[in-house]
Amino acid sequence: MHEMSLCEGIRSIVEEQARAHAVARVTRVRLEIGRFAGVEKQALSFAWDIVMRGTPAEGAELVMLDVPGQALCFDCGREVDIEERLSPCPLCGGGKLVPTGGQEMRIKDLEVI
Repeated sequence: MHEMSLCEGIRSIVEEQARAHAVARVTRVRLEIGRFAGVEKQALSFAWDIVMRGTPAEGAELVMLDVPGQALCFDCGREVDIEERLSPCPLCGGGKLVPTGGQEMRIKDLEVI
C-alpha cells in the first residue's frame, strides 16, 4: 500500500511547515489529486489517521480534491479534459493526445490554528 508512504511524505511537509510558521495545530489539509495519479483514496484516508498521530495534524480533516485528466490534442491543437488516458479528444474525436495533467498530487493548503 503506497498510500501509507504518501501520507508519510505529507506528514514531513506538514511538520516542516508547522515548525517554519510556529503553528501549534493543523485542522485541515486539502490535497489535489489528479485522476491519473494512481492514488487509492480510501487507502489514503485509512492511512491518514495512523500516520498523523503525534503530529500537529493529528485529528486534522483530510480533504481530497479531484483534478481532471488533461491532454493536448495534436489533431485540433487544444488542451482538453479526458476521462481515461487513452480517451479520444472530446472536441474533435482525434486520437493523438499527449497527457499534460492529472498525474499530480500536491498539498493545496493547510488550515491552522
